[in-house]
Amino acid sequence: MKRGLSEDDGKPHHLGHRQRLKDRFREGGADALPDYELLELILFNAIPRQDVKALAKALIARFGSFTEAVSASPERLKEVGASEPVITQLKIVHAAGLRLIKGEIRQRPLLSSWSAVLDYCRAAMAFAEREQFRILFLDKKNGLIADEVQGEGTVDHTPVYPREVIKRALELAASAIILVHNHPSGDPTPSSADIDMTRRLIEAGDKLSIKVHDHIIIGRNGHASFRSLKLI
Repeated sequence: MKRGLSEDDGKPHHLGHRQRLKDRFREGGADALPDYELLELILFNAIPRQDVKALAKALIARFGSFTEAVSASPERLKEVGASEPVITQLKIVHAAGLRLIKGEIRQRPLLSSWSAVLDYCRAAMAFAEREQFRILFLDKKNGLIADEVQGEGTVDHTPVYPREVIKRALELAASAIILVHNHPSGDPTPSSADIDMTRRLIEAGDKLSIKVHDHIIIGRNGHASFRSLKLI
């Protein structure tokens, strides 16, 4: 028997493994598979004729979980040996997940689907390597008008200009906004700069009847809500 071929049909062993993995997924769903095997299913499309188990395990070892692997930047994925087709496939999965969650929060008022809002913000920003400042613009019924990243900064700072934020809210005819940014350090505790910036945005919004519902800080280890912390 040639190395890498199964005893029964002479085909490369990884082909039988692929079929068995697909069968297990169809029968038991994603919960029937550990993270690295779910990654294997995704990698099958990017690498059609090779065993992908080693790469899948390397991605989990490097990033810690399925979620963090598909959320990782292309630059970091390349460090693990991911090719362009692999990176594209992982980014498609990440984008599809965001689209699904975003679809949920578009269907009803955001303030009545808060857990979905947090899930979306975490999926979009928790594992980013630089700070991003995102704004959710809401209409009079607290429905989502737009979701925009207003800026991206360094690992611990993103410049935010209240005048530009309020100007954009007026352009979109928004009645309220939810501020969101991430802390790449993982700790979502608000800094004094975060608190000061939020207060300036609230003051600017009050002058034009644009309400700041909340400011959410997203980290790998959880989130912080200014409203829950009574900072708003």
